[in-house]
Amino acid sequence: MAAPLLICLSGAGATVRLGAAITLLWTHSVQKTEWAEDWRASAEGLTLTEMRIEGSGAGMEPPPDAVLQGDRYVAHPRAAPLPSLALRRSGATADYRICVEGRCTQMSDLLPAGADPVTLSVCP
Repeated sequence: MAAPLLICLSGAGATVRLGAAITLLWTHSVQKTEWAEDWRASAEGLTLTEMRIEGSGAGMEPPPDAVLQGDRYVAHPRAAPLPSLALRRSGATADYRICVEGRCTQMSDLLPAGADPVTLSVCP
């Protein structure tokens, strides 16, 4: 049986293997609302399976098919898998958090705080 595909986080010359599925969390710099995205590794690339958005505004509106569930808009995008996802870290906001199997970690605990950009991709 083949080993499961994993998502890797790379930046500043370092690479960290995360897991087959992750949740990427961040706080919008202007609205101060939390965004959460669930990503899964596949042979085709990274697939966004669900997004949860605490609020809207400042050019970061929930997708049209999002449904308000409690205090979050929830959507299940139908986008094609991506070969990679580049993330920018401005230092003006709290760092990204990455959750694997329910355990969340600050990105700065995985890669140097100054690593920018960082990339999520399916591990080679």
